[in-house]
Amino acid sequence: MKQIWLQNGYIISMNSNREVFINGDILIKGDSIQAIGKVEPSLVEADAEVINATGKIIMPGLINTHVHLSQQLGRGIADDVDLLTWLHKRIWPYESNINLQDSYISSLSCCLELIRSGVTCFAEAGGQEVDGMGKAVTEAGLRGVLCRSTMNSGEGLPVKWQETTDECLDKQLELLNKWHNTADGRIRYWFGLRTIFNTTDDLITRTKSLADQYGVGIHMHVAEVEEEIRYSQATRGKTTVEHLADLGVLDSNFLSVHTVWLTDREIDFYKLYNVKVSHNPGAAMKVLGFARIPEMLSKDICVSIGTDGAPANNRMDMMDEMYLTSLIHKGRTLNPQAVPAEQVIEMATVNGARSVLWEDQIGSLEVGKKADLIIINPQSAGSLPLHDPVANIVYSMHSSNVEFSMCNGQWLMKDKQIVTLDEGSILLEAQDRAKNLLERAGITLPHRFNTIKC
Repeated sequence: MKQIWLQNGYIISMNSNREVFINGDILIKGDSIQAIGKVEPSLVEADAEVINATGKIIMPGLINTHVHLSQQLGRGIADDVDLLTWLHKRIWPYESNINLQDSYISSLSCCLELIRSGVTCFAEAGGQEVDGMGKAVTEAGLRGVLCRSTMNSGEGLPVKWQETTDECLDKQLELLNKWHNTADGRIRYWFGLRTIFNTTDDLITRTKSLADQYGVGIHMHVAEVEEEIRYSQATRGKTTVEHLADLGVLDSNFLSVHTVWLTDREIDFYKLYNVKVSHNPGAAMKVLGFARIPEMLSKDICVSIGTDGAPANNRMDMMDEMYLTSLIHKGRTLNPQAVPAEQVIEMATVNGARSVLWEDQIGSLEVGKKADLIIINPQSAGSLPLHDPVANIVYSMHSSNVEFSMCNGQWLMKDKQIVTLDEGSILLEAQDRAKNLLERAGITLPHRFNTIKC
């Protein structure tokens, strides 16, 4: 195991004391951090790889807590439409026609974008062809939590998705046994529940029992749109969150995504049960609304950041999501101090690690933790001058500023070159497969402006 010595960088450690090391070093051996701060040369082996990080920022890899890998080939298929049109006429036909190879290529393509935007760990929100995702993540070198999109009820479900509760759970157990703690420990598997529209109470409660039994989490879209709240009240007699509380599902291993339509009482439930929240500002602004993130953060609820899938947000770019997170809540509350830059970085790192139940190993740069980190070069017209590096990361920088990415002590990107995947060939195949997939799904997009074929 060859050592890697990062020298003379501006290190944002995100440790419990939130220490920043100026002209600091990090020494890595195997998959873990061996030393941080000022590394004594006597600790460094003669054949160590040396990276000069002078003038650059080293920080923990970003953690995207809600992404659909298998939706990457559907980027742009559902723009400027309402949610139900988005779901029933675009996403369901798309997803129900995905095969294993489509899922694999879509996942590889998404992994490329995640790596380039500084992500080293993600939580997958669920697709049907999990084996394609797992293969892609294994090859890409990322850390991730896989999940199957699980549904056993609801109007208009494609025939191939119509499963009994037993079938839903048996398939998830099979996937857990196949993928959990694989790829040198980089891949974990969680149970998924799509939405309350598509899951019976029996499936929800039995899923909770299994998640507790196997020591894993549950990933679910919750309180996403106002229609969901009305549906839950009509069918369960209470809002989604209140009903989940009654079922005993709200817990520290429950990752609640979007959470746009929450009352004060429901926010208190999240605090009481230590529920984790994934905030997806880009996707939410398209059609969902504005989640009450400052109110949640003020109660010390663990809120992290996710991108959602390519048909919902179009950009799997966590640098963009940090920027949006910092701004939209200032505008909503008219409070310029709402969700400041340092809190946004916490959401994208340490809170992300807590949300995916991995905080003992990732989320901060500390001795003994996994070497999941990125190196950012601020030398660009859009991010200089650099008076406040923490603020500039959130308010000024872009994914183009990310130069190096490492996960589990292995380089994913060096000098902006992806080293684990053949980027060019993947993107070519992704374009071809995306076109073929839309044809199979019968999705025809409207022409914009006066389109003339020449």
